[in-house]
Amino acid sequence: MARIDLGQITRLSPATVTAITSDLLDQGLILSLESEEPKTHQARGRPRTLLKLNPDAAFIIGARISVNNIDLSLVDFSSNVMREKRCKFDSTEADAANFPETLVDAIGDFLQEAGVEASRVQEIGVAAQGVVETETGQVAWSPAFAGRKIPIVAPLQRAFGAQSYISNDTNMITEALHWSDPGRYSGTFAVIMLDYGVGMGLYLNNQLFPGASGRAAEFGHANHVPGGALCRCGKRGCLEAYLADYALVRAASHLPEDTDPVTIRAGVRGLAKLLEKAAAGDKDALKAFQDAGRVLGYGIARVVAMIDPKRLVLTGAAVRAFSFMENGMWEGLEEALVADLRNNFTLDVMPWNEDFIRSGLIAQSMERLDKDFLGFASRPMKTPSPSDSTGVLA
Repeated sequence: MARIDLGQITRLSPATVTAITSDLLDQGLILSLESEEPKTHQARGRPRTLLKLNPDAAFIIGARISVNNIDLSLVDFSSNVMREKRCKFDSTEADAANFPETLVDAIGDFLQEAGVEASRVQEIGVAAQGVVETETGQVAWSPAFAGRKIPIVAPLQRAFGAQSYISNDTNMITEALHWSDPGRYSGTFAVIMLDYGVGMGLYLNNQLFPGASGRAAEFGHANHVPGGALCRCGKRGCLEAYLADYALVRAASHLPEDTDPVTIRAGVRGLAKLLEKAAAGDKDALKAFQDAGRVLGYGIARVVAMIDPKRLVLTGAAVRAFSFMENGMWEGLEEALVADLRNNFTLDVMPWNEDFIRSGLIAQSMERLDKDFLGFASRPMKTPSPSDSTGVLA
């Protein structure tokens, strides 16, 4: 984009635009190049100089931790995903003693394969399933781990020297929606993810709301029935114990409510089989989805009553079953909440896309990175040349 176009968009004077872009050029955050616009017989003078982000100014890493998987993305300063990789680990053995080393080794190998020096990575953003403490930088509890209190941020910062952050995976979906379509997803809205577990992300007054410690919006582990069905977290009666994939399979198979979720074969295949049965008219499968929909309606009623969202988004692998859950959901919502409260929000049912989580990580990391660079405005930044063996951003 040319400086004159930047001025028209920002409504800044040409002198101000020139001053700001000169600073950004000195820092190595943007590059200038001659316009490739075709010349005409009417064109006079030099071709316009265009400006663009310098993709090599910095790199970030996005890491998503889920059951048995670490999904890694390497992203340049222009938000281009340069490389991706899925690393396997054993969730049944992962704990505070061994997982930090597993994660550090996975990222180290990933960077080596990409040919990028660790010193060029400015940000590492991590999204994890379960109860995440952004304040302490650890995962308090997650189905991805055998143990609790898994340190994430401190080991990454020690190993790579990059600013590192951790967040709940559903929060990142919420961030991605706001980033991609702020006109639709802004103000106050909520995202509920129905999947391996049940998660929630909240946007309150145009800000992602993680709570005091990062544990906010644990929708799946709010109690629905005291002493009810056994949840993966070990408690009884959680909303997740009626809505997650293992809960649906347990109900349709007439297994006792105290059946340990670990012993239930659910996941993508289990849910797919249950969907096939429902589509074929299987009464047990249809009832399982209908009952789950009613539970979901009660859960949504609590959210609507407490925060008055203008929009609520349902996503996750289990939304493929929404057509079988919808009637139950509206019935539950109607039973739980008076019309004056329940008729003021819009419901979006969004097909599941795992890229939401990665996009949210990128959005947050880029925003933090921009703010970090503001602190370097008074000192020029070095752009590494191909012959620079260290690749350090001064």
